[in-house]
Amino acid sequence: MSFDYSFYPRNRYSRWDGTQQIDGLTADDIMEAISDDMFAQGDLQSALQRLFNQGLNKQDSTQMPGIRQLMERLRAMRQRELNRYDLGSVLDDLKQRLDEIQQLERDGIEQRLNQHRQQPQQPESDAGASDGAEQTGDGGEQGQQSVSEQSESGQGDAGDNEQLQRMLENMAQKKLDALDKLPPDPAGQIKALTEYEFMDQRAREKFQELLQELQQQMLQQTFQGMQESLQNMTPESMQEMQQMLSELNDMLEERAKGGQPDFERFMHRWGHYFGNDIKSLDELMDRMAQQMAAMQSLMNSMSQEQRAELWNAMQAVMNDPGMQQQMERLSENLSQMMGPNPYADQYGFRGDEDLSLEQALRLMDRLHDMDEVSEQLRGVRDWRDLENVDDEKIRELLGDEFQHDLDQLRQLTQLLEDAGYIKKTRRGWEMTAQGVRKIGQKALTDIFQHLKRDRFGQHQIDHSGAGGERTDTSKPYEFGDPFLLDLPKTVMNAVWRDGTGAPVHLEAEDFEVYRTEQLTQSSTVLMVDMSRSMLYNGCFAAAKKVALALDSLIRGQFPRDNLYILGFSYVATRLDPAALPSITWDEYNYGTNMQHGLMLARQLLARHKGGNKQVIVITDGEPTAHFEDGQVRFSYPPTYQTLQETLKEVMRCTRENVTINTFMLEHSPYMAGFVSEMAKINKGRAFFATPDRLGEYILVDYVANKRTARHA
Repeated sequence: MSFDYSFYPRNRYSRWDGTQQIDGLTADDIMEAISDDMFAQGDLQSALQRLFNQGLNKQDSTQMPGIRQLMERLRAMRQRELNRYDLGSVLDDLKQRLDEIQQLERDGIEQRLNQHRQQPQQPESDAGASDGAEQTGDGGEQGQQSVSEQSESGQGDAGDNEQLQRMLENMAQKKLDALDKLPPDPAGQIKALTEYEFMDQRAREKFQELLQELQQQMLQQTFQGMQESLQNMTPESMQEMQQMLSELNDMLEERAKGGQPDFERFMHRWGHYFGNDIKSLDELMDRMAQQMAAMQSLMNSMSQEQRAELWNAMQAVMNDPGMQQQMERLSENLSQMMGPNPYADQYGFRGDEDLSLEQALRLMDRLHDMDEVSEQLRGVRDWRDLENVDDEKIRELLGDEFQHDLDQLRQLTQLLEDAGYIKKTRRGWEMTAQGVRKIGQKALTDIFQHLKRDRFGQHQIDHSGAGGERTDTSKPYEFGDPFLLDLPKTVMNAVWRDGTGAPVHLEAEDFEVYRTEQLTQSSTVLMVDMSRSMLYNGCFAAAKKVALALDSLIRGQFPRDNLYILGFSYVATRLDPAALPSITWDEYNYGTNMQHGLMLARQLLARHKGGNKQVIVITDGEPTAHFEDGQVRFSYPPTYQTLQETLKEVMRCTRENVTINTFMLEHSPYMAGFVSEMAKINKGRAFFATPDRLGEYILVDYVANKRTARHA
């Protein structure tokens, strides 16, 4: 006989190279995380809400952060920015650039003087021309004219050269004196240098470059569509912009007086400065406020002295009086109509890293975006509110990883619904039967993971035969055995016999089958005390967890067994296992009516003929209520009548061969005495267990009593 492996699935493994996709959040991960909350509170919505807020640690040691952790990550990122930079360096950068321009001018002046001093004496016809050409290239206007006149008159002898040298030195000294007298503040220096005639071409170009940058940064903070036009600013475009500002101010002032300005006409002509999606004057003012927020936030975050210096410097940049007047007018109009800018903030910087003005403005935009995203996340109550979060801004600001974490939170209910664990009803999300079984499996796993390896399977059984359940051990096949083939061991027996190679030839002696053992069929009623004391003692969640675990154990491993679950307090009530996760304690549930619970249990077990019948009672107190003449009688401390009526029901169970095993969660003399009396009558057993070990006692005891070797 040959064996064909071709139908087996094949897996291919490769070295990690960073491109492989790691599985994300799964429905099973979510069910694992919410199970404990379902045991404790029974509210699916609350369990999902806690998971959404706090996140979870997956079994593979990876983490899914909750919304609180994401917000904390955002706050930490924002704080790192504040701890990194020094806003005072913005002015220092501006002063440094002005100092560099002045130094370039000083070096250029000195270089010009040295070049003139080192020129050899030339013939009369060449000396004056040479000096005139040189001076015309870069010198101040007045000095250039005088030197040129000297050259043109033909005065080029040695005496005239000395006179020209003195004139050049006098002009250079005046320039140096003007530089020495520049005001100490950036605004004063900008104003003075704007009127200064540079002798050095590089210094002139650097200063014009600085002016243009500052003008662009100031205007771009007000007008969204100006970035491209500002890069190629001409006198004509500056005049056009001034006209736009004048009409904008006229429109704002007309609105302030109660008029109705022609907004459509204005936007038709000037809309390219602001963006095409603005539909009203109010939207226009709001957009401008947003654009101006970065500059105002920068100003607000500076000290009063720094703020004044930067503001004066920016005003000095607008060396066109008409443009400056219109900008000041616009600022006043917006302030009167809107009040303080609602988008401008104040930030407390404590770092020492330097910033340029451009970098500072970009940083203000970034911090503002962080605050906006943080405000959006603060308004998020659950996964449904994430629809109101700006994904594009989050991805751009915080990266793909942050966005991925948000997407996982969005999928909480979708993953559970797709897996069949929850369903949407008119009342909201509810657990399905499949979801209840999944939580029961989690309860079962939690209980058995604390057991030692040798605790389960400690009852050895030599008998094997046609009946019973399959075990995890195997044996060579014998005639008459059920053909429960252990395929891996069967194939390995052939390999051991013939050695490696293909195909694999199987012989009769190679076959191994699983052993079986006979199990009894059981009918069980689990009675869970739901009285007030169970909650106060912290026992209710543990009892509910045991009920779910026992239901999962029986459904999974002993499907022919029968299980009923009763909750008893003032009266006893049958509970649907599918509803167990959502069952919550009711503060009005007082009393421990064990008599009624045993009565209902006996009636349920009477439906089944033969097999083992048992009642498992989980309680933390002796009976305090019973039925008498069709009415419930409650008394605490318990009366003699209540105890006797309960023991009478124990006797009825005993006559019907129903075993009662009691698990006590409170070890009091009164409770121990009553349970001892029950055990004498029924021949059942009594256990004292703490809530955290309750499941271990019950489940191991249930499985152990399934063995034929253990039944009486």
